[in-house]
Amino acid sequence: MTMRTEWKLAGTMALALSLAGCGEAKQEEAAATAGVTAAAPAAAVAAADAKPAAYAQCAACHSVEPGKHGIGPSLHGVYGTKAGEIAGFAFSEKLKASGLTWDDATLDTWLSGPMKVVPGTKMSYAGMSDPAKRAEIIAYLKTLK
Repeated sequence: MTMRTEWKLAGTMALALSLAGCGEAKQEEAAATAGVTAAAPAAAVAAADAKPAAYAQCAACHSVEPGKHGIGPSLHGVYGTKAGEIAGFAFSEKLKASGLTWDDATLDTWLSGPMKVVPGTKMSYAGMSDPAKRAEIIAYLKTLK
């Protein structure tokens, strides 16, 4: 899936979620309007239930497909692993040597400011200040097994 397609799907998912109380026909109509094929609305709505809106920032650089890396590594199965452990991605030496394990507390701190946690990391993301949004992303990452 291309980055443009991922953004289009993210927008479709957000629209579908906002219409969740309007009934299935409205969700399908919204998905079709956003350019999703007739076969995809149910899948888009199901995926929207799983991905929090805040994840859209992560999706700019990270895939959730196993082994499919983008600017950043795939986040599939990342929860519970050691930093720099995902196969097939060239992590910074600083991150690999950090000794971090991606659990709730570490991910919360990391998402609030990666460069503060591991100076010299390749992840140039400034951070997410909203703890509720970080919690939603962490809960989602736990589902990617």
